[in-house]
Amino acid sequence: MSVPLRQSLKVSAHVAKQLLRGNRKFALVLQLEPLYQCNLECAGCGKIQHPEDVLRRRLTVQQCVDAVEECGAPIVSIAGGEPLIHKEIHQIVEALVERGKFVYLCTNAILMERKLDLFKPSPYFAWSVHIDGLRERHDQSVCRSGVFDKAVAAVREAKRRGFRVTTNTTFFVQDNAKTIRDVLDFLNDELEVDTMQIAPGYAYEKAPDQEHFLGVERTRAIFREAFAGGRRRRWRLNHTPLYLDFLEGRLDFPCTAWGIPCYSVFGWQRPCYLLADGYASSYEELLEETDWDSYGRGRNPKCANCMAHCGYEPTAVLTTATSPRQALRAVTDVAASQFVQIRASRARNGG
Repeated sequence: MSVPLRQSLKVSAHVAKQLLRGNRKFALVLQLEPLYQCNLECAGCGKIQHPEDVLRRRLTVQQCVDAVEECGAPIVSIAGGEPLIHKEIHQIVEALVERGKFVYLCTNAILMERKLDLFKPSPYFAWSVHIDGLRERHDQSVCRSGVFDKAVAAVREAKRRGFRVTTNTTFFVQDNAKTIRDVLDFLNDELEVDTMQIAPGYAYEKAPDQEHFLGVERTRAIFREAFAGGRRRRWRLNHTPLYLDFLEGRLDFPCTAWGIPCYSVFGWQRPCYLLADGYASSYEELLEETDWDSYGRGRNPKCANCMAHCGYEPTAVLTTATSPRQALRAVTDVAASQFVQIRASRARNGG
């Protein structure tokens, strides 16, 4: 199974507990952004466009711990900016792992090899390395040559040291079914990362490049072609089957951005880490005073082209958890994927 069994069980128990309590809005994953500063200036990123005084801000270890405990999410995705610039990032990770949280540290990997000694392999910790295509395509995406090779070297070294490594790949208008298949084949078969997360690019309001984000119809078309012939089962994708159906346009979902709240140097961001429609001083205020019905495709012009996992993967998770038919389908899909991946692995190794 791509996702560790203990993580799947913990998330399932968390969802069941919240539903039994009558909670209809709760956090599955906390998007934690302890800083906005980065060592890259990617054309598709809106975070680094903040003024210098904001880029110098940092969340403390205690602020990060308090935010995680306040929302109760079982999974924490630490992003930014580039988290490895934060001098206390290893202490943040250690504190969250000690509390039994599943931590994914998102990084462009430029500093990763130099920082590996600060971290310990754990079933509760994984590196999440941004790789947005093969060498030329990735370096174009991050606006700097040589970054792809650094990321690949860092992934190999982390795997050698026993760390779990996942990847996060964003696709833009320059991509097509072939480029999607090529990078996922490389990550799955050659780098042998533990899991892969994928998403269509969404146009941050502050992103320098506003011309190369995928629209809804283009997203559906290229993923439908990339996944054709059951291809998606051979990749260790860190997504529910329903979210992959959503990317293909086989079904549609409402946005549930409250499932992956974002906490940053400004506080609790409304409604998600992609949009900044104000900030709340507490998680309770975020849930109770945000007009969630005003967000999502068909509800808000800013959301018209968004199919990002931060809004729609939680919907897929909750649909799976509350539908016996979809839960059975998810289990069946995982088993089928494992079978396909085992056969592919044996074929590559001459077995």
